Amino acid sequence: MRSPPPPAGDQRARLIAICRAFPEVTASGDQHVTFQVRGRTFAYYLEDHHGDGRVALCCKAAPGEQQALVAADPARYYRPAYVGARGWVAVRLDTGDVDWDEVAELALDAWRRTAPKRLLALVDGGGQGSL
Repeated sequence: MRSPPPPAGDQRARLIAICRAFPEVTASGDQHVTFQVRGRTFAYYLEDHHGDGRVALCCKAAPGEQQALVAADPARYYRPAYVGARGWVAVRLDTGDVDWDEVAELALDAWRRTAPKRLLALVDGGGQGSL
């Protein structure tokens, strides 16, 4: 028997902690949180967006990744409204069996796709170590 998913606030707090660990990330909003690096959005925390009943991380993804993830597991991944046409992917956080390591990897990849090159150099090879 599956255990019920944790309350949405727990997922929200955990996702904020994951994303704020990346350099220069700001988070704003309440029910829907926008994550940005130097003013550019790389992810959203969505809770019941337009009444869909889902709690999810919505983030930038590599070309083709959205299609592959949705095809492989449509119960966990979906094409989000508005930004899905631009390749973003959403992963549900309300299923009760969230792989938080995978969520962190998706968020980090989205951050890397958005952060300026100089900031990436500080993290990936500029002597500061990696995340």
